Amino acid sequence: MAERALKSVAPERGEAPDVREIPTAIPASRPSDGAPTPAKRKARTLDRRGGVRWGLFALLPLVLVIGVYWYATGGKVMSTDDAYVDTQKVGISTDVAGIVQAVNVTDNERVNAGQVLYRLDPRQYQIALDNAKANLAQTALNIDAMKQDYKRMLSDVAAQQAQVILDQTNYARDAVLLHSGTVSQAIYDQAQSTLDTDKNKLESLRQQAQVQLARLDGNADIPATQHPQYLQAQAQVDEAQRQLDHTVIVAPFAGRVTDVSAIAPGKYLAASTTAFYLVDTDHAWIEANPKETELTYVRPGQQVTVTVDAYPDVTWHGTVESISPAAAQEFSLLPAQNTSGNWVKVVQRVPMRVRVDATEQNKPPLRAGMSAVIDVDTGHARGLPHLFGR
Repeated sequence: MAERALKSVAPERGEAPDVREIPTAIPASRPSDGAPTPAKRKARTLDRRGGVRWGLFALLPLVLVIGVYWYATGGKVMSTDDAYVDTQKVGISTDVAGIVQAVNVTDNERVNAGQVLYRLDPRQYQIALDNAKANLAQTALNIDAMKQDYKRMLSDVAAQQAQVILDQTNYARDAVLLHSGTVSQAIYDQAQSTLDTDKNKLESLRQQAQVQLARLDGNADIPATQHPQYLQAQAQVDEAQRQLDHTVIVAPFAGRVTDVSAIAPGKYLAASTTAFYLVDTDHAWIEANPKETELTYVRPGQQVTVTVDAYPDVTWHGTVESISPAAAQEFSLLPAQNTSGNWVKVVQRVPMRVRVDATEQNKPPLRAGMSAVIDVDTGHARGLPHLFGR
């Protein structure tokens, strides 16, 4: 670099000029012959970028081949996160009303099938049962009395039959004597009247006997336990016994009870009122709702991998148990179809059930309502035709 020239300081107005010598600037260091100049560094950078660019261009066909292969051989797994854990659950109730006498379980307690959950006050139902049993015994006595009455009626019919025969004989004799003039017309008329009266009485007794036999179901020797009145009374006893039995509420299946605090001893429960809930924790399944376009190759029996959001590191294995025959919106109160001009096609979701084994001891419990993700192995790859939209 050239040396700096001497500079003179311009004098101010009214002052004499002052010339000062500016020291010579230190010459800048020159780059040594071995150090790269900026031009060389720029050239080397461009060379490296060019090499990388050509390398990327060379790898592009390989990447395309790998991408096409991955797409063509992929698509075997149908995955959806619109899935939830579901279990059998039921509201515990009974069809009889009463006051809660005792609650035999606590909240979230595990119970076995047939275990007593709570009891209602049974006194009114015990009284009804005793009354029904007394009515049953009285019905048996009434049936026996009807049998005896029927036998008495048959005896009356037989006696009246004999009387009619006697009256017929007297009437025939008086008719003969009337022609011979031995008896008067009055005696003959009396004999005829007596015969007619006794015949009518005989017919009446026979009809009464038939009515009594009908009350015995057409069988005079019918056992009391087979008589319709007895069976009706027995049904009343059975119904009273059933209602008494239903004052003791037992678990219909094994599981865990929840919301038990909703009832307490002394609370009145109307018939069919839900006291609390029982959830089956041993038999859980996954209720999924994939899109209709994702079910093209999904079939019952295919293998499924299940992960639950609560346990991200745990995997369950199952199978597709069933697929609903109708989309979910078909059962809604207001279906989504709109046949007017502003109709918009919307992809529907079809319910699907996945069976999983929830009884493995080394895995955490599955609880109803948990969010899950399912992967169904359909075994059907996309293939090259699908790549080109065919």
